Amino acid sequence: MAKVGYRRVSTTEQNFDRQALDGCDKVFEEKASGATRERAALNDLIAWVRDGDEVVVWSIDRLARDLRDLQEVVSTLTAKGASVTFVSERLSFSGSQDDALSRLQLQMMGAFAEFERNIIRRRQAEGIAKAKERGVYKGRKAKVDAAAIRQLRSDGLGATAIADMLGIARATVYRVG
Repeated sequence: MAKVGYRRVSTTEQNFDRQALDGCDKVFEEKASGATRERAALNDLIAWVRDGDEVVVWSIDRLARDLRDLQEVVSTLTAKGASVTFVSERLSFSGSQDDALSRLQLQMMGAFAEFERNIIRRRQAEGIAKAKERGVYKGRKAKVDAAAIRQLRSDGLGATAIADMLGIARATVYRVG
């Protein structure tokens, strides 16, 4: 039986300091958005966990930002015989424990996390729209040098050769033209 931690932050600029998981035998960490379920460290954790292990997560919103995904991850872990503990909410779940109140709290906290994410997205969209109105928002900086692609095209190179030279996908070469 192992005590296994999972820590996640949303951006590469953030650190894990706030998510203290003391006493863990192994900790899975990643810097990735919680908006997507496809996260490498989370998938590795799920594959690694065995019957009798305890998975420790700082808070519910670190594990998932969507109620359906939260329930799916917790169910998957408990079906493997592991327990799941959320430190800040003081909630624990295991396959052998069927506590209706804890399950209700998990669903409510998961719904709040999902609601919060939707509010953040809406505020972000409103802010971008206002910035565009003022002419301040220009979008993110281009990762591809369109002029270089066009120059290489005019030099007679094909899409595959250009993609290989610039380290980009062929579809990007076609999209730029």
